[in-house]
Amino acid sequence: MKIHNAFRLGLLGGLGVLVAIAIGGTLVSLATILTYVGAALFLALGLDPVVSWLQRHKFPRPLAILTVLVGVLAVFAGLILAIIPVISDQVDRAIRTVPGFVNSFFDGTARKAIQDALPWLNVDDALQGVQQWLNDLDPTQIGGGVLTVGIGIATGITGAIIVLILTLYFVSSLGSLKRGIYRLVPASKRPKFIDLAEQTSTAVGRFVSGQFLLALSNGVLSFIFLTFIFPAFNIPVTYSALLAFIAFLASLIPLVGTVSGAAVITLLVLLFDGAPSVFVVGIYYLVYMQLEAYFLSPRIMSQAVKIPGAVVVIAALAGGTLLGILGALIAIPVAAGIMLVIDQVVVPRQEEL
Repeated sequence: MKIHNAFRLGLLGGLGVLVAIAIGGTLVSLATILTYVGAALFLALGLDPVVSWLQRHKFPRPLAILTVLVGVLAVFAGLILAIIPVISDQVDRAIRTVPGFVNSFFDGTARKAIQDALPWLNVDDALQGVQQWLNDLDPTQIGGGVLTVGIGIATGITGAIIVLILTLYFVSSLGSLKRGIYRLVPASKRPKFIDLAEQTSTAVGRFVSGQFLLALSNGVLSFIFLTFIFPAFNIPVTYSALLAFIAFLASLIPLVGTVSGAAVITLLVLLFDGAPSVFVVGIYYLVYMQLEAYFLSPRIMSQAVKIPGAVVVIAALAGGTLLGILGALIAIPVAAGIMLVIDQVVVPRQEEL
């Protein structure tokens, strides 16, 4: 009898391991879809404070939701109709510039331009390394890389459309989704769970909204300075709309996005415009980062959950490693929610021991 029980236990244990492996494989296969769902859910939580604000200003909730949905669609349509053609044109111009830029390495023009912009750099060694790299390029690898980039762009556009559709759905049905989840909790624990869930969703929504406002501020200010102010002082910036769009997208990534975007933009200005534009743009982003850190971010993010900087870095790195850029975007609100749960549940229980 004991042997029979042991065999049954081992059989059930083996089946449990197989089921766990199957579930893990399924989750890995669905990682992209789950990422889209998570991104759309957090975007919906970010739009929910706007719906609540409209409700406080005498808007019925259905009308507030409809207003937000129309606003989101209008912004998306405006982005496509107004910004994307400009960026596409500038990308096309940049691509046409690349062959001449490559040839400048061989006729000596690039050496003089780089030496004038960066007199402290050993240009000969740098150019020799670039020429060796160009000579070693395999045309088949270039073609495969172009194909990979094209597939990545198509996948990104498709993913953005899916996230947009899911976001619209979640915004319109967020209340019913919450009520459905609350009904799964035992009635005795439901009030505490509802209170904690509402605090978490509100904090996450404020965090997402605040991060979007910071990114929008960076993108708009970058476009104004790079397009109008700097050229007015004879400081040309060739691809200002493209660079401003890069600044906006990079700033959506918490903590490190603004710095990374500024570094990429400064490097592109160095390649396409040289001195003195690169120095002016670099100084502008240094000033803007101070403005964002000490003025914009404290005021915009004052209502969001406060989490330590080390936790932000770890969460962003972990999310980016697991799920890419979308994972980095989602990781910070998740960390904010976990910190709130620890503060509201774990710490009080430890104080009672």
